[in-house]
Amino acid sequence: MLDAPVAVDAMGGDHAPQALVEGALLARSDGIPVCLVGDAEILGSMLPPSGPPVIAARGVVGMGESPVAAVRRSDDLSVRVALREVRVGRACAAVSCGHTGALLVAAVFDLGTVEGVERPAIATVLPRADGGRLILLDAGANIDCKPELLVSFARLGVDYARVLGVASPRVGLLSNGEEDGKGNAVVRATLPLLQATGLDVVGNVEPTAAMSGGCEVLVTDGFVGNVLIKAAEGAVQTAVHLLREEIQRSRASMFGAWLLRGAIERFRVRIAWDAHGGGVLLGTRGTVVVGHGRANPEAVRQAIHLAHSTAGGQPAGGETT
Repeated sequence: MLDAPVAVDAMGGDHAPQALVEGALLARSDGIPVCLVGDAEILGSMLPPSGPPVIAARGVVGMGESPVAAVRRSDDLSVRVALREVRVGRACAAVSCGHTGALLVAAVFDLGTVEGVERPAIATVLPRADGGRLILLDAGANIDCKPELLVSFARLGVDYARVLGVASPRVGLLSNGEEDGKGNAVVRATLPLLQATGLDVVGNVEPTAAMSGGCEVLVTDGFVGNVLIKAAEGAVQTAVHLLREEIQRSRASMFGAWLLRGAIERFRVRIAWDAHGGGVLLGTRGTVVVGHGRANPEAVRQAIHLAHSTAGGQPAGGETT
């Protein structure tokens, strides 16, 4: 277990600070060291006497604020203080469920990027139908991307896939068809650049093919990637709701569901949005996990687990991708 704690931005997110505090306490009960960053008086009143340490920070980024203006406004923002704990080595990783744009700007400003990375990207790991894992990036950090930036994301995604144990990751470019001429202007300009990198590029990939095992790394801009993830989450919630309705239609259905309760619970865990924590910000000089803005305590707990495992047993201060 890492000696350095995971620094949690306790003031970021729709349900902060309550959900962040509860999630941090859950992770701590799992044996993961944590520290909370935010308003010391508020957080102190919510913690037990033997609770995790609190690092004071007074500023909070409003969801309607300009990311650049917010970061420039104060160096005492909770997200910036959490990131600086990583930079100086007092934390192994940082977790924030707050303003994604501000987190990106602050990470570049306070941590810096690894050599060759123009802008970091959020990588989210999704379950595939064939039992494998799909790394989707960017999942929301960079809304408008030029082709060269998407190529950079592909390299980051391949490096991350190898860290996760994929020896020969295949790269797909998210598009509305498999043919080379498909996609918008950016996609059409990106494909030949990707094919010239020497990476194992399978070409344009539709979402269904990617989720079925067509590639291990799926590249897109942050706008499309974020919409795709939210659409998938919405589809899952709808499917679960409809399944629950059908089960409740008859006693026979309820009895069958009771017999399958173990399989149903395992299925729920595999697809639940709050069971996966969030995404890893790739390309910064330190481990940063971007949690869900609507994170509940369980999602926060999983985000902390993800941050701790991604840090890989190394103290902060090194370069990670």
